[in-house]
Parts: sequence; structure tokens; C-alpha cells
Amino acid sequence: MKRNYVNVIFLCIVLALNVVFTQFIVHQYYYENYINTLIYCGLNLLLFPIALYVYNKDKKRKGVKHT
Repeated sequence: MKRNYVNVIFLCIVLALNVVFTQFIVHQYYYENYINTLIYCGLNLLLFPIALYVYNKDKKRKGVKHT
């Protein structure tokens, strides 16, 4: 039931990028740069399926069971 540290580090990086992109979204929206807001929103939405894929791959490989 041990996690692979590479996958955990990758998921932490994805979480940090989500926070950064969300901050960019708020900042660009405040200054009415709507094109940049949509670009950062799209990047933020692309990171979620990538993180979900890595999490499910790690869960299947290690045999982690949910109770």
C-alpha cells in the first residue's frame, strides 16, 4: 500500500500549478484580459484529467483498496 514517490511528487506539482493558474485567472480577470483568463482556465482544466490519470494508474499498480 505504499505510494510511488515520483507519482506523489508529480501530483504535488500539478496541485501547485492549479493554484498558480487559478491565481493567474483571478488576476487577469481583474484587469479585464479575458483572452488570457480563458487560456489559463483551459490550462487549469487540462491539468485535472492528467492528475486523475496518474492517480488511478498508481492506485491500480500498487493495489490500494478503498474501504
